[in-house]
Amino acid sequence: MLITNFSRPFIALALMLISSASWSDTALVAVASNFTKPMTEIAAEFEKATGHSAKLSFGSSGKFVSQLENGAPFEVLLSADEKGPQKLEQAGLAVAGTRFTYALGKLVLWSPTPGYADDQGKILSTGGFKHIALADPKLAPYGAAAVEVLKGRNLQDKLSPLFVLGENIAQTYQFISTGNAELGFIALSQVIQNGHCATGSCWIIPDDRHAPIRQDAALLTLGADNPAAKALLDYLKSAPALAIIEKYGYGLSTR
Repeated sequence: MLITNFSRPFIALALMLISSASWSDTALVAVASNFTKPMTEIAAEFEKATGHSAKLSFGSSGKFVSQLENGAPFEVLLSADEKGPQKLEQAGLAVAGTRFTYALGKLVLWSPTPGYADDQGKILSTGGFKHIALADPKLAPYGAAAVEVLKGRNLQDKLSPLFVLGENIAQTYQFISTGNAELGFIALSQVIQNGHCATGSCWIIPDDRHAPIRQDAALLTLGADNPAAKALLDYLKSAPALAIIEKYGYGLSTR
């Protein structure tokens, strides 16, 4: 076949597009809402480093698991707990051997009002507030951790009538920031700046007040053949990604 000088540029362009498609893919990622800020930053750096991209959806870990059990087309799950990914792996919806803890969550009692929440959480006992927000403990690990903290102080029965439950940690933050609750339990990552709460007042809750919030990631079966999905999980373990995770107040797992 005769290839003219006129056609050569178009052939070259077509080859470039085919080559680009072969190495540049997109992963569909379900992300726990507490990890919104760090994952948005990590996804941008991931694209720069690999050429792949990640399309992120944020929400409740519990709801994501239910959606995946009903055929949701996600390829990677970044959960706020370890139970959800374990359940999906047992059901054959996550690839065995790909699950790992990408971050250890940090719980904080926060109020947008300066001086309102003391750094020991004494306000939980002294009261004076009409509402306290937390994520639904049936859906969200941070909500379950908040209940554990209250039980440890023998305050659950006293304060439960004041609960304002968010569907996830993002909605819980909205309840507090808009004044629907004077204070509440959220993820430190939502309000952290330079290791401290950037606005309002807070009690950064010691890790020994509740069970570890192990946030697990897993490659889902729909992403088993997607290079971008596999590359994203590898990138989460890289030094640049770990630095971002720590910047937002999370701990790092040794396993």
